[in-house]
Amino acid sequence: MSPDIEILIQKISRLPGLGNRSARRIVIHLIQRKEQILEPLLISMQKIYNKVKTCPNCGNIDTFDEICSICSDNSRRKDLICIVENVTDLWAIERTSCFNGTYHVLKGLLSSINGQGPEFLLLDKLMSRCQLYGVTEVIVALSATVEGQTTDYYIKNFFKDSNIRVSSLAHGIPIGGELDYLDDGTLLTAFSARK
Repeated sequence: MSPDIEILIQKISRLPGLGNRSARRIVIHLIQRKEQILEPLLISMQKIYNKVKTCPNCGNIDTFDEICSICSDNSRRKDLICIVENVTDLWAIERTSCFNGTYHVLKGLLSSINGQGPEFLLLDKLMSRCQLYGVTEVIVALSATVEGQTTDYYIKNFFKDSNIRVSSLAHGIPIGGELDYLDDGTLLTAFSARK
């Protein structure tokens, strides 16, 4: 096997959910279909590499000039913010069309093992947004893991002296479940029955 092909297999195997065997199958599939799959994939990846940015307002990733399409959408409620762990959770919620506010992407949860303390949550930045837009409610939509529940508790404690209502997702999310793996109906029920 060519060293270049081996390097590509190693790089693809580092993607989440893939190992060496899956990466090898993907690389063979791409190479055997260079014109139909590999070339269009390379063009799309180059466009994304050049255009995609992280929104300075909420943390979403998108192709935009100033702020992402969600933050710039005037039909969305600016007084309602949903806190999510990462962009995949934001996209999972957006698929359901059950939420019409804006987001705050944490990019991780509190974790002493991973060295992620409260500064990772960017809650001061979130509080500034809350004051700027007159936010009335913050929805904490985190996975029902130990880290998710710890972060949820910390966020609620952070907002305890404010006039902002803090709610969490309810029914439908199993303990240990991650938002990105839930079906749309489960997420919709969790949003509708938040407490």
